[in-house]
Amino acid sequence: MADNKKVKVVEASELKEKLVSLNRVAKVTKGGRTFSFSALVVLGDGNGRVGHGLGKARDVQECIAKAVDDARKKLIEVPIINGTIPHEQKGKYGAGKVLIKPAADGTGVIAGGAMRAVLEMAGVHNVLAKSQGSSNPHNVVKATINALQKLRSAKEIARQRGISLEKLFEG
Repeated sequence: MADNKKVKVVEASELKEKLVSLNRVAKVTKGGRTFSFSALVVLGDGNGRVGHGLGKARDVQECIAKAVDDARKKLIEVPIINGTIPHEQKGKYGAGKVLIKPAADGTGVIAGGAMRAVLEMAGVHNVLAKSQGSSNPHNVVKATINALQKLRSAKEIARQRGISLEKLFEG
């Protein structure tokens, strides 16, 4: 199911990036400490496309650039209806568990740090979200992306069942 939601062609100019976490890692060697960095970046167009990436390098700018390249390869399509998501959904990755619920117009994005970044980059304007498991930003981002991947619009459900939209909302 996730394969058909992948986006192939993306222009770099329309995508925005948001740095979720930056880690400094020290490796102790005979000559002293060697520092390197790892960055977690969320990339999106604010219009239903979002992805995440991890980059590691000795330089901060270089590791962010690597993370953006990684995120560009992992973009997914998210169904957004009137600025919110179509239905409630749970997502899980490792010990990270998240719950996202649609919200009325004017509610805003009620979510914590890592989840907020993903939902804002996806273009969701009204949503209630709760991180229920791990607070590790890597797992929270991946669990949020997992929940967004599972979302299906009414058109998609009607097409899969082979019935019309009117018939879907009758029963």
